[in-house]
Amino acid sequence: MTFHQLAGRVWLFPGDPEPDNVQPAVALITDERGSVLVDAGHSPGHAREIRAALTMAGLPEPRWLVYTHHHWDHVWGACAWPGVEIVGHVAGERLLRDEAARPWSHRYLREQVRANPRLGPSFRARALAMDSWDDFTVLPPTRTFTDELTLPTGVRLRHVGGGHAPDSTVVLVPDSAVMLLGDCFYPPPAHLRGPGDAPDLALVRRLLGPDHHWYVASHTDPMTLDEARAAVAA
Repeated sequence: MTFHQLAGRVWLFPGDPEPDNVQPAVALITDERGSVLVDAGHSPGHAREIRAALTMAGLPEPRWLVYTHHHWDHVWGACAWPGVEIVGHVAGERLLRDEAARPWSHRYLREQVRANPRLGPSFRARALAMDSWDDFTVLPPTRTFTDELTLPTGVRLRHVGGGHAPDSTVVLVPDSAVMLLGDCFYPPPAHLRGPGDAPDLALVRRLLGPDHHWYVASHTDPMTLDEARAAVAA
């Protein structure tokens, strides 16, 4: 897979269309002020694939790494991005410190699934993603924010929360008319999901507007404003 230019200074590296692999897309926002990577890849191996694609496309290494939220498939690649400043919401920082203290390994994943079978799909995907645990660590953000933050490149981060993750953040690139949604409108993770949980389309409707032409969720194809409005119409 390769990077492709979505609009302006926003480039996308697509996710895996096989949902069981839980491999989201990542974005690079780049200009002369420096590059911002949005999400880290779901494993160090995935991050290395992304870095190789950067080189192939002639794109620069990132100076900042933004977490859209703390879930494993968005952050487990961070340890393969040396030298970046990791930026995320303060609620995710606390959660990732707890995650970093867990003894991650294939054995630990099996033990956790035996104790709670509802973890099976997620933990099996983690096992498949990790070909080695050597030098792996979960990295909390090194810079946090509460409501909004604008990076030196003009990229804006806005906390939206929601049922999927308390730290869900959208990334706005106004000059390119792009909004990166992460997983903000998804229902809670499968092992926490109740029978009444569904995508939060009302959250998306609040985010849609004429300032952004492209809306990009992590596990689906990008949508134009008109396509997004049609998708969430009630």
